[in-house]
Amino acid sequence: MNKFLAELFGTAMLVLLGCGAVTIGGLGPVLGGGQAFAPLATISIGFAFGITVMAMAYGIGPISGCHINPAVTLGVWASGRMQTSEVAGYIISQLIGAIVGAAILSILLSGRGEAWTGGLGQNGWGQGYLGAYGTPAAILTEFIATFVFLVVILGVTQKNGGHPATAGLAIGLTLMLLHLPFINITGLSVNPARSLGPAIFVGGQALAQLWLFLIVPSIAGLCAGFIFRAKIFEA
Repeated sequence: MNKFLAELFGTAMLVLLGCGAVTIGGLGPVLGGGQAFAPLATISIGFAFGITVMAMAYGIGPISGCHINPAVTLGVWASGRMQTSEVAGYIISQLIGAIVGAAILSILLSGRGEAWTGGLGQNGWGQGYLGAYGTPAAILTEFIATFVFLVVILGVTQKNGGHPATAGLAIGLTLMLLHLPFINITGLSVNPARSLGPAIFVGGQALAQLWLFLIVPSIAGLCAGFIFRAKIFEA
């Protein structure tokens, strides 16, 4: 139960702090408005998500491994490092945590003097969303980014040749790096739970496009896991 509560807490903080940087921090309008400070907003949002993952890795990592991401759980399971009996509990906890984080963020934003209509940092693609990239670009982006993310996670945490002491730093910096080229395409998810939480409260297009962020990162996580299971990337 401690593992599941840790995953719930960690995922809630990822959504609250990461998406909070977009919304409460006011970085979303800067990023999507084509302004001169858009590159700085990209770095800042990537920093918020990356540092949150790093902090949670050191905070709850000793308890649950700090997956806080269904794609990571599937990748760890596919690599043979996790019991099948724990997978469902991890993923359910992560999804609930993301909803809790988005709910807290929604409550905080409702405290503004005027109604908040800027969304909750939801993922998406196509016309009206950041760079207006099409569906093929969105699918490829989420697959590549999630695959790279899982390769780093599984590589740095492997028993032989891994670096567990600095794993949180490496994983957090990788997530930050992935935002730089990909945020304008999908807002960068690489995490089904991170996409689910905001989409539930925003509805509309965010909910209609949720399928991509549930399916593609999950498949990418499984692919990375099976590659490690086959010892292709094992030390």
